Order: sequence, then structure tokens, then C-alpha cells
Amino acid sequence: MNYDRRTAITTAAAMLVGATSLGAATRAKRPFFGKGGPEIGLQIYTLGTDPTTDLDGTFAKVAAIGYRDLELPNLLGKTPAVLKAAADRAGLRFSSIHLGSGVMAGSGLSLDSEPQAISDALGVLGIHSAVLPIVPIPASFVRSADGDFRKALTRSLVEAGSDHWKKLADTLNHRAHALKPFGIALGYHNHNVEFVDAGKGTGWDVLQAETDPTMVHFEVDLGWVSAAGLDPVEFLHRTKGRVRWIHVKDLKASTAANTALQMDPTEVGSGRMDWKSILPAAKAAGVQHFYVEQEPPFTMPRIDAAAKSFAYLAALKV
Repeated sequence: MNYDRRTAITTAAAMLVGATSLGAATRAKRPFFGKGGPEIGLQIYTLGTDPTTDLDGTFAKVAAIGYRDLELPNLLGKTPAVLKAAADRAGLRFSSIHLGSGVMAGSGLSLDSEPQAISDALGVLGIHSAVLPIVPIPASFVRSADGDFRKALTRSLVEAGSDHWKKLADTLNHRAHALKPFGIALGYHNHNVEFVDAGKGTGWDVLQAETDPTMVHFEVDLGWVSAAGLDPVEFLHRTKGRVRWIHVKDLKASTAANTALQMDPTEVGSGRMDWKSILPAAKAAGVQHFYVEQEPPFTMPRIDAAAKSFAYLAALKV
């Protein structure tokens, strides 16, 4: 091979490598959300009482930000028909709803309601997913003398041990089978109390092992996972195939690892979460809906916080 030919081949190879590297870099810089990708959703809990006092005005603001996919924290004191009409006027749609159980459910529709009643309400809303938002309170629960609910709940869960989580798993399995004929998928949403030592692993370990993987799905709240001191990416790897929804929630670096419902919240992109690594891991784990959610206290109006989180995620490239 003469020098010119060898040089030409070397140059061509270098160009090919360069083009391949450039292509990879270009692919890596694509927006995660938007055209061809998942949508940025919003858990309406983020907005506090705003939707209950001004439903149309709040939904109009949510739509103006750019959100389209919503998860309801409950029925907001409205009828399903009123909620659906307001969403339609704003160009929004619901894809999931939280339904409480037991004393945490309050009045109205709950996971304890008859399957037909749940199906009728969700049918009006256009929803095919219901999520239990928090672990039921153990029978042994006693309020702390200082009135700290979080401390009392953690203590009662430790005392109840793995039996409480097994009972919850049985309940989820039973309700999932009851709702399946109506085309409703059932999920469970975590906080960080699930990672309390239950004697034989954590509460989460029990739920993941004891619930039917074909029937019960998980809505992983990544902020609470991080608040428990766990790595969200590794956690998503462990729940691959079981997680259908996530709460995109951020927290400040000042948050100490705990299992007592404590975090220092902030807007998405303003905290310690590595979303460039987390979001692709969530997609690989099978996540179908990505809902922004923020805990109080807020340092700005709630709707502005929701807008700030949306702007960060809309511009995020991975």
C-alpha cells in the first residue's frame, strides 16, 4: 500500500469515527420530553387549594404553562362531570387519580368504594388508572404528645412490622383483581416510610415481593426515594417492569436521609436530583407517565413553581 492510499484510508477512518461520535453526541442532546418523547405531566396536588377555589382559572393557567397530562389527588370536592368539563375547556386530560383508603380516604370516592362506583367515576373522567397514595395507618397508631403526625406514623409502622405491609399487599392484590374487569389498573405510591425496617427487610421489600406483578403496579415518587437516602437510578433498575408512573420531584441538598416524611422541597431542576440520569432510567424501567409534583413549603406561588419545573424539564436534553 502506498503512502497516499494509506493516508486516504486513515483519513476516511478518522472521519467515520468523528461522524459516529458526532452522531452519538447529537443523539445525546435531544430533548427528553416533547415531540416523539414522553409528556410532562402534573400532579394537581402541587397546586394546593387553587383548583378547589377557581377550577377554570387554575386549569387555564396550567394549560398556558404547557401541561396537558394531569393526575388528580382526589375529586377536589367536585363531581367527575364538572372536572371533565373544566379539563376539556382548558385542553387538558386526566390519566390517573389518587384514591385513598380507610381513615386516609376521607369522604367521597375511595379505593374502598364499590368497583362499579369507581369505574363509573373514572369513566366520566377518561381515567384508566387508580393509585393508592399512602400506606394505611396501622391500628396501633397513637398520636405523639407533641402532635407530630409524621413521627407517630413512623413509630406505629415500626411497631406493626412486616405484617402490616403484608396486609397492605393483600389489599392491593384484592382490589386490583376487583378493578381489572372494569379496565382499571391499580398502583401504589410511595413516600419514604416504606423504607422503615419491618423486621424482614423494609416495607417496600414486602410490597414488591407480596403483590402480584401482573396486577399491582408502582408509582415511584423519586423525591421520597431520594429523601430515604436511596439512589433513584438504582431504585428504578430494581423496579423495572413494575413501575408505570413516577412523580418527578426535587429536593434540596440539605435534606437528611430519613424515613419520617421529611424533606426540604424545591422546584424540579433546582435541587440535588440528577435528572439527566434519572429520566432515561425511568423510561427504561417502563414508566408511561411523568408527573411533576412538589411538596410544601413553597418559596413562590404554587403555579409559578409548577411553571419553573415545566420550563426546566422542557429544555432538558439527555
